[in-house]
Amino acid sequence: MKQAVNVALTGAAGNIGYAIAFRIAAGHLFGPEQPVNLHLIEIEPALPVLTGVVMELRDCAFATLHNVVATADPSIGFGDADYVFLIGSRPRTKGMERQDLLSANGAIFKPTGKAISDHANPDVRVLVVGNPANTNALITLHNAPNLAPHQISSMMRLDHNRTLSLLAEKLNQHPTAIKQVTVWGNHSTTQFPDLQHCQINSQDASSMIDQSWYKNEFIDLVQKRGAKIIEARGTSSAASAASAAIDHMRDWTLGSAADNWVSMGIYSQGMYGIDPDLMFSYPAVCRDRQFTVVQDLQLNEFSQHMIARSEQELIKERDMVKDLL
Repeated sequence: MKQAVNVALTGAAGNIGYAIAFRIAAGHLFGPEQPVNLHLIEIEPALPVLTGVVMELRDCAFATLHNVVATADPSIGFGDADYVFLIGSRPRTKGMERQDLLSANGAIFKPTGKAISDHANPDVRVLVVGNPANTNALITLHNAPNLAPHQISSMMRLDHNRTLSLLAEKLNQHPTAIKQVTVWGNHSTTQFPDLQHCQINSQDASSMIDQSWYKNEFIDLVQKRGAKIIEARGTSSAASAASAAIDHMRDWTLGSAADNWVSMGIYSQGMYGIDPDLMFSYPAVCRDRQFTVVQDLQLNEFSQHMIARSEQELIKERDMVKDLL
């Protein structure tokens, strides 16, 4: 067996953390030949619940699970971490404004960025899942002086997967037949699921997609899918979010498909004219633990307008947390 890698999860006793921990331990992230050490991080009041999670993980007797650490101490949890999933964050509650949510989570992600910078493997890869994920990732990056922008990403893969699934259902196709879609921008209701370059079974999909349905119904379906799930289940997405986080980190680590791209929250350095210093979702390909933004895509006027809306929202979010950057 290879040497075990250290995978740290915050919010490990929560619904997403619970859903993802067992899949990572079972080898669904790195494969059956790669042992893992899980570093499960929680706040002090949740440690009793986390103890139960550890008991269950051990009771599964996974071949790829080498060791489990449960802690509320970031220096231990992030110690020598090779991969980090930042899942724990404060949820938005009734009466809370978006600025309140950003400020509350900034208080979490500012010290988290410093702790990762101080204690993790210098070549660590960090995926921010906890919402508002894009701006939380920006706060993390600004407070992690030992990390470079290519080491931190925010999760847009759930939105990407939803785009594939909903389009496949409409067109009576399997999601794997659909390629080259992008969800641009923010993980919010301004995100833009872009089908301009979509391929279905290696054919241009434009003739298969009714543009009126796409603009007037489909975009809204993707943007509000999370709210629909909350309405149906009474709680937010957990298993699908965990699955998307694994998809994101697996492609980032092992490489994405050669004939396709994925949507990732990436630190903007002005690509496609987006304001620098935002964590913005772009189409990307992954190789050797690196991501590269797909270049030179032609964007029509509608796409540019929709992308600009999400960019403006992220600029406003950045302004709200400027004291944390």
